[in-house]
Amino acid sequence: MQDSIKLAGIREIAEALSISNGTVDRALHGRGGVSAKTAARVLKMAEELGYRPNLAARALKLNRRIRIGVQLPKQIASFFDPLRSAIRSAATASRGFQIALDFEEYPRLGHGDVELLTRVLGRPSDQRYDALIVTPGNPARVDALLTSIARSGTAIICVASDAPRSERLASVAVDAYTSGSIAAELLARTLPNGSVATITGDLTTLDHADKLRGFAATLATLAPHLTLLTAVESHDRAEEAYRQTVALLKRRPRPVGLYLSTANSIPVLEAVREHRMAGKIQIVTTDLFNALLPYIESGDVLATLYQRPQTQAKIALETITSYLLEGTLLNPVTRLAPHIILRSNLPLFLDHVTERQISRGVSF
Repeated sequence: MQDSIKLAGIREIAEALSISNGTVDRALHGRGGVSAKTAARVLKMAEELGYRPNLAARALKLNRRIRIGVQLPKQIASFFDPLRSAIRSAATASRGFQIALDFEEYPRLGHGDVELLTRVLGRPSDQRYDALIVTPGNPARVDALLTSIARSGTAIICVASDAPRSERLASVAVDAYTSGSIAAELLARTLPNGSVATITGDLTTLDHADKLRGFAATLATLAPHLTLLTAVESHDRAEEAYRQTVALLKRRPRPVGLYLSTANSIPVLEAVREHRMAGKIQIVTTDLFNALLPYIESGDVLATLYQRPQTQAKIALETITSYLLEGTLLNPVTRLAPHIILRSNLPLFLDHVTERQISRGVSF
């Protein structure tokens, strides 16, 4: 069995340099009372020994309270409710970190977030967040605001989508382009000649646009026998998704496949069942929640691509705490691999359907 590696601490650095623990501590944390030459020796030795500070102990010592704002849309609840819950859990599980979370909601992606961000920017300096978690709906509308907030001293973390032209600190999301590519490959290998349609939210959202790009590119490569129809934007509204699905089903010839690239899938699936097309159209959906389970179990849904909100939340919180307490950035861009869930492996993922989802169902 391989021996575990013990990283150096302040004591080991002090012993290596034959100086006091206090001198090492002051040098590492930029406090006074240490000559520039000694400080340089300490920092060099810390690097050589692989020194990693104990963040939890440091937070307790400083009695530091981290305040994080979380601004996420109310729609789609089937994705964003588990994300909120996982952020709470990740904050609670941060050993020693005193994290205060301030949750705010706005109606839906790209609608209402500008007002909340403007309020954040207008806060007095002593009431500003240490960090802010957001899902950019329309980057063109929020880039400048996010940059201004970042320059005021608040670290910006994007989850589920991104605003790469802003001065956000980091972003965490499932690889959207890959999600679209997987959906296209699944349909390419199961469909005969015909057309396929994509139903998305808003193509101004980077996540939605990247999924469509991945889907279109892979479909063109693997399935020249399939024709891709113009993307349908439902704006993540249930009634709009239902209406547009009915219009698709009335086309002649109707599509042989559908890719639903947001979690706004239940209205689409209801329309397919009501028009007796269930099982006659191959459908790939996004995410996993209680209301979707019967459609996967019955075979109405070929597969769903799970965006792993719990993992996104955990990485976002780890990124924030590492940056705020240590000044290190774990990874400016994290792109997770989506999980492919089929009827055959669905039981393995049922624990990801939270109690809150089961009790509430899915709201739009």
